[in-house]
Amino acid sequence: MPSLTATAINCSLSAKGRESSTDAMIALLAEQFAGHDVEVGDPIRISAHHVKWGVTSDEGAGDDWPKIRAAILASDILIFGTPIWMGQPSSVAKLVMERMDAFLDEIDDQGRMPSYSKVAVAAIVGNEDGAHHVCSQIFQALNDVGWTIPAVGGCYWVGEAMGSTDFKDLTRRPCMVTKTAKMVAANAAHLARLLKKTPYPG
Repeated sequence: MPSLTATAINCSLSAKGRESSTDAMIALLAEQFAGHDVEVGDPIRISAHHVKWGVTSDEGAGDDWPKIRAAILASDILIFGTPIWMGQPSSVAKLVMERMDAFLDEIDDQGRMPSYSKVAVAAIVGNEDGAHHVCSQIFQALNDVGWTIPAVGGCYWVGEAMGSTDFKDLTRRPCMVTKTAKMVAANAAHLARLLKKTPYPG
């Protein structure tokens, strides 16, 4: 069974210094991926880097997106982590999706975008409803720019509306969240392995 790699991005609004519930959800998925011979690197906190707004792969001097893009595309699986804000993916998540729009113009001689034959899953947390809506926005955007979404592609937790408890503060993980994480990891690893062996023909 060939080993696989995954890159995790954390689209929290805070740059650093605060423990993130998004990191906690990514860590849960990383635990489950380890059981499928998938190596997950340290999460990339997007807001800790200078990623310029735009729709190209390089927005010029001082733009950190090119090196983040390279790390993402060097892996077989993308773990796309975002908190829910006002029922939406974070503005940082939308920035990342907009930067990936450049993939549409970066096709190879078979018409394949650089994300073709690579798998993406979502790690979502929030203290309000909206996880399904956020998944739908992320999955549609990522699929539009070439990523493949597995069955049960998202793992999420939402607390009580307007509550003060975050996922990272829970003393016990909900059984269904852990069960879902296992399914996400198993399905994503299986699909990534198939696509690595037999890529899309274009």
